[in-house]
Amino acid sequence: MTASFKTLPEPHTRPGSGHLQDWALGPLPLIEQGAQRARLGGGDLFRLRLGGPAVVGFSPAWNRRVLTDLTTFVSRGSFSAVVPYLAGGVILTDAPEHAARRQRLNPGFGRASVERLRERMRQARTPVPRQPFDALAWADETVRRQLNAAYFSGDFDDTLLAAFLAPLRRPFPVPALPRPLLFRRVEQEIKRLAERRLVEGGDDLLSSLAPLPGGLTETRISLAAAHDTTTHALAYALWALTNRPEFQAADTHPAVLKEVLRLYPPGWMGSRRLSRAVEWRGTELPRGTLALYSPYLTGRDPALWARPLDFRPERWEKPPPAWAYLPFGGGERTCLGLHLAQTLILDVLAETPPLRARWGNDEPHPGVTLGPRGPLVVERR
Repeated sequence: MTASFKTLPEPHTRPGSGHLQDWALGPLPLIEQGAQRARLGGGDLFRLRLGGPAVVGFSPAWNRRVLTDLTTFVSRGSFSAVVPYLAGGVILTDAPEHAARRQRLNPGFGRASVERLRERMRQARTPVPRQPFDALAWADETVRRQLNAAYFSGDFDDTLLAAFLAPLRRPFPVPALPRPLLFRRVEQEIKRLAERRLVEGGDDLLSSLAPLPGGLTETRISLAAAHDTTTHALAYALWALTNRPEFQAADTHPAVLKEVLRLYPPGWMGSRRLSRAVEWRGTELPRGTLALYSPYLTGRDPALWARPLDFRPERWEKPPPAWAYLPFGGGERTCLGLHLAQTLILDVLAETPPLRARWGNDEPHPGVTLGPRGPLVVERR
């Protein structure tokens, strides 16, 4: 007999608000409690009361289903739709149109293209201060400068770019507030630079995106999606190396980055909307349900990882369980900027001198992306 999704385990609720207050003020403890209660019942799914039917799954099997059944688990109506920075482009394009749109975008973000941008990004990197500095603020600046170099050859006004990206680092509802004047200025600047590329040519990302249908929108959205995710992963990696200096070598940095992304995935929660009713392990999930998957929960699941809360880059000597490591999503919708972000971060780590932690707050702080609350004050060794 199929059970109703209302019988699923759930975290503690507050009278009158369900889980909305805790979702806004402390979503990580909320989902950790939900996962714990689901595990105690032998399941991998729990319910959230967010004003409508919503479920969170965390098993590899759930992740695989959500990220491969693209006609059932759709992006239209997901969380991205309520954040103007992410509401549009390939992010909200569903099957069958998604594959063709993604295929047009892939060449600009592929390995060969990123390799051509590599030296330009290196030259744009912010110098490492001689005095103690906040690694989080430094990562924010150097990622912005390097993305400016990759997307626009450094031609985009840095003050405008900083103003555009700043709200993404604020707690909700700040990133969801409309900013028509700011967006119009950014779009006008992208259009001005794109028109120059179409006439004069170029080899930056804008040059590959400008000729495509909707290419200027994809430029704005992918830039916003890339900045904070890369900034937070870089900041956590720099901080981690202050505590594990034995991994401060180019050949061990990939394992450090993987471990950072396992424990602190910037994309800590992914969302889809059910286009039809689905049965999952004996529970019927109604059409329209908000279906969430969490790289954060899966990456810390004791059933999948030995000593899951320990930072252990050495664990990456073996491959992870399938669909258990999803910092860049998976399947057809794997993050478009995967190669760009990894190349930028690993190059910065390779060129940064050994650092020592002075003081800081590395508590994970969830917003549009997951990052350290900060600051993270470090100095050269």
